[in-house]
Amino acid sequence: MTWAHFIWFAVLALAAWSAGSAAAFSGKGTNRMAIVFYVGGIIVYGLFIGALWISLERPPLVTMGETRLWYSFFLSIAGLITYLRWKYKWILSFATLLALVFTLINLLRPEIHNQVLMPALRSIWFIPHVTVYIFSYALFASAFLLALTGLIKPSADVLSAIDNLCKAGLSFFTIGMLLGAIWAKQAWGDFWSWDPKETWAAVTWLLYVLYLHTRKMNVKSKKFFYLLIVSAFISLQIGWYGINYLPWASHSIHNYSPNSSGK
Repeated sequence: MTWAHFIWFAVLALAAWSAGSAAAFSGKGTNRMAIVFYVGGIIVYGLFIGALWISLERPPLVTMGETRLWYSFFLSIAGLITYLRWKYKWILSFATLLALVFTLINLLRPEIHNQVLMPALRSIWFIPHVTVYIFSYALFASAFLLALTGLIKPSADVLSAIDNLCKAGLSFFTIGMLLGAIWAKQAWGDFWSWDPKETWAAVTWLLYVLYLHTRKMNVKSKKFFYLLIVSAFISLQIGWYGINYLPWASHSIHNYSPNSSGK
């Protein structure tokens, strides 16, 4: 299995997710066909990831293109969980739209897929660190979509759903940070070095902690919480890929390009 086959899996998965999204709007509560279609799309996408893993003889978690695969995959799972738990019919459509964006980036930029595996990425801690992180990103993305809904439609009370998504997302994000610290100690000799990526991870973690703590305070403004979630998600995007465009990115230990100074 190679990236040349990705388009067929992507089209089939996105078609299934789109059908599931459309079916979600028919009838009340959860729609069985929406679930069937959406699960089908998840399976198709998962099959490509599994086949690519076997073909590469390593986990597809190294390049940005490969992490986008997991993000689309986990985002669809997070969207389905949100739909099943809180019955938000539109969440499947938003999850599908985001998955479509990341899938199109992979299809339109095939040059991002093949890179040399750096020595630091051969650690046994690499796979769980990145996988747990990406799943937390998907949960935070669902919370972000709900926050946008609250801002656009003030009458929608989605804070309880955001609370649960952020609690779960922060739990996985914290585990990912701890696994990353162990990996960093093994790869570079220090648990934490205040590298730009690590710094933004800390900022993101603090913003979500701030949200959960202020939710227990007597803050009346729902808009404040929605904006805080939006800010935290923007911070997450900067830490994930935004720092790659900053001037000092080439000196980051998290830059794994062949010509970088990363270890």
